[in-house]
Amino acid sequence: MGLRRRGRALVNQAQPVWNSLIGQEVAVAKLSDAARSARRILAAQGTGAERIDADRSAMSHVWLITGPPGSGRSNAAKAFAAALQCVGEEPGCGVCPGCRTTMLETNGDVHFVRTQKTIISVDSARGLVNRAQASPSQGRWRVILIEDADRLNEQAANALLKAIEEPPERTVWLLCAPSSEDMIQTIRSRCRHLVLRIPSVHAVAKLLMQEGIADEATALEAARAAQSHIGRARGLAKDPEARRHRRDIITAPAKVRSVGEAVFAAENLWKTAKADADARTKKTDARERAELLRVLGLEESAQSTRIARAQLRQLEEEQKRRSRRALTDELDRALVDLLSIYRDVLMIQLNADQELINSDLADLVHELAQESTPRQTMTRVSAIEQARRRLLGNGQAQLVLEAMTVSLRPQA
Repeated sequence: MGLRRRGRALVNQAQPVWNSLIGQEVAVAKLSDAARSARRILAAQGTGAERIDADRSAMSHVWLITGPPGSGRSNAAKAFAAALQCVGEEPGCGVCPGCRTTMLETNGDVHFVRTQKTIISVDSARGLVNRAQASPSQGRWRVILIEDADRLNEQAANALLKAIEEPPERTVWLLCAPSSEDMIQTIRSRCRHLVLRIPSVHAVAKLLMQEGIADEATALEAARAAQSHIGRARGLAKDPEARRHRRDIITAPAKVRSVGEAVFAAENLWKTAKADADARTKKTDARERAELLRVLGLEESAQSTRIARAQLRQLEEEQKRRSRRALTDELDRALVDLLSIYRDVLMIQLNADQELINSDLADLVHELAQESTPRQTMTRVSAIEQARRRLLGNGQAQLVLEAMTVSLRPQA
């Protein structure tokens, strides 16, 4: 019932799949051209036509789509996958069954790979290689879309290498990563590279207003606070509590005046991030455990066999790794927001003609700008960046945060 309604809604809207890519005109043009070339390549295969060299130069079997967080890497990859499966007059029409099922993620020939784990294992990569060998069952192409390809460890990346070097004739790999440097050289050199950019604040705000999420003032505030990250902007625009929560997270460390306050601010930041991370993973953990118990034919309170206990322990270990990753992600997001405060402070200190990201915290920004120098602001920025690197390097979170907040105190 719900799927049918969503399908009818897409038909009624009749919007091309590219409409979700805000401020990515150059990328859309390249992907549209590639989708048209892919269609001509398939047509030529059936006729023995010779005129496909130019089309092959526009189309590739392996794409690496990169861009900073919020640029829409996964949205671009999904839209391109839909355009490849499109049977409408123009690739990416948004109306045909190929487009609709891909955008709803129900197309059997488009496989989405997402993970909340720290890495994508070699076993998972081998499974993808096996899947890629199959011909498309209904659509035009078999598409493997890996949203976090930067999480492929070295063994997993090497397992993919052979499949990427010599892909089946009608298989397309779409790899998404923050930058090309996040991929090993052997894979990077075999990909068609597409770089996305961060859309402007006003473009994101316009999208929020078009979607009916917020009025102009709220949309602009959310777009600035999210630093043009479309997903985060939607969340902030929809939920006043989320906007208040963000302000609380970033103002406490910025107001630190003593070592005691620094330690207290670090503890609160860690506790808040931990609660948010647990909220993200709790339902998924419970669902996975219930599903495993059902497969094993066990009740929650039933006595389990040795094999069942081993499988439950393996699931718990995977969930612990995912929980650690979720906590790291939440802390990193908080530190990026905290960086935006000191970015605004520096803009004031340098008299730069730039809009404030945190316009709702203008009083705090001006206060910090008056009581410090640009050099001191850059020292604080460096402390936050160092904390981010240490967290991503599996540093002990609470100690890392304490060291950072102590560095944010007023300096002589």
